[in-house]
Amino acid sequence: MIPIKDDNPRHHFPFITLLILLANVAVQIYQWTLGGDGAQAFIYRFGAIPWEIIHFRELHDLPIAYQSGFPNMVTLMTSLFIHGGFFHLAGNMLYLWIFGDNVESIMGHFRFLIFYICCGLIATVTHIIIDPSADIPMVGASGAISGVLAAYLVRFPGARVHILIIFFFFIRVIKVSALFVLGFWFIVQILNGFGTLGTSSGGVAWFAHIGGFVAGLVLVLLFTKKKRIQVHRF
Repeated sequence: MIPIKDDNPRHHFPFITLLILLANVAVQIYQWTLGGDGAQAFIYRFGAIPWEIIHFRELHDLPIAYQSGFPNMVTLMTSLFIHGGFFHLAGNMLYLWIFGDNVESIMGHFRFLIFYICCGLIATVTHIIIDPSADIPMVGASGAISGVLAAYLVRFPGARVHILIIFFFFIRVIKVSALFVLGFWFIVQILNGFGTLGTSSGGVAWFAHIGGFVAGLVLVLLFTKKKRIQVHRF
């Protein structure tokens, strides 16, 4: 089930959504220019490694090329713009583009940027709390985008979303409500997250998704622009 677009018209051009998307693409292209070993070192330098952040120092016996050279807390931010490959990037940017424009419209450009970053930071911290001893870099915009999905769900639950269904030779595009698409997405995150509790291996940081989504549910109430109320004076 892959969302491909929505029927929710935007009221303002999504400058910040586009800027975030282009920044992620630019970082991924730069990673590709580094080659295999260089890209791996880049991920270790700028990805968020829970053990390092908890202990305020680099992992033991980490090669020089893999060491950050700056405070590990900085990686809470830099990790939001790094991806593990083309499909990781493409999936995240698809969700951001479909749902980010409308959320940006109701918040305004600057508020949306702060909202996005806050959701991303909370998502990363959630992952660190769940698995503080992990020595694997966490990268990706998924946590921040999870917050965007939550905001969209709160403000546009009835919006129609076109989703692509592929089941063997059955291929069809259908329209369903955002409540169904995003509600189902969140349930999947919860089931997978609790199913991986106690493990510490590479893969999807499910609890980052959960943390970002919960953050979005709360923060959307604070970041949505208040409509001006017209008052007639007598």
